[in-house]
Amino acid sequence: MRGAFFTLLAAAVAFLFVDLREMSLARAALPGHDPMTTGAPVLPPALTDGVPHAPPVEPASSTEVLRQPMRFELLPGGQLRAEGSIDIGAAGRFAEEIAARGEYVQAVVLNSPGGSVEDALAMSTLIREKGLNTRVATKALCASSCPLVFAGGVAREAEADAILGVHQVFNAGQEKPSPEQAMSGAQSMTARIARHLDEMGIGSGLWIHALETPPDRLYYLTPQEMVEFKLTNAPVATAQQAD
Repeated sequence: MRGAFFTLLAAAVAFLFVDLREMSLARAALPGHDPMTTGAPVLPPALTDGVPHAPPVEPASSTEVLRQPMRFELLPGGQLRAEGSIDIGAAGRFAEEIAARGEYVQAVVLNSPGGSVEDALAMSTLIREKGLNTRVATKALCASSCPLVFAGGVAREAEADAILGVHQVFNAGQEKPSPEQAMSGAQSMTARIARHLDEMGIGSGLWIHALETPPDRLYYLTPQEMVEFKLTNAPVATAQQAD
């Protein structure tokens, strides 16, 4: 049943998705809002019953901080802060950081408006492979592709007033793809995201909300929805450390 669900999901909504990296390299694009490269707000209004709404709380970080390429800082208590937009290449820098400091890292603390889906998936996979936890602090942001990274945590914690939002995956280039390019990239990325979330133990309702939300909007998740979709779970004392 699970396999059939994801097959139908991919067939029904494939045209909504574009792989940010692969389609960029092909100079293909769909219209949309990219918080990394446009002058639009980092936090677009939520789409609730067709009426734009503001985010639940204002983020503590400035737009300038959130738009910068993702950077990493080791904090006390085994926490690695990952802050800024997930630019192409962020996953490689993250892997280097974990290789250099992995024995000290227990949790990845996220504050990001999202960005490259390809890099987000790679970061999420590495987080799970290393047995690390993930956290979004109070008034920190984890939106667009950032929840894919968050999903990789063994223990996943969103503090009170943490801002988590999802929307359709999109590309922010200048040219439109051919129908064949768009359909091929959309089907591939839809399947990859659905499979990844399933492997991470995340409920399908999370990505259904993403599918329903245009790329210039965000669907802001409530604490109850985060629990319902298994995006957050019970905290554990420490993450399992790599050998």
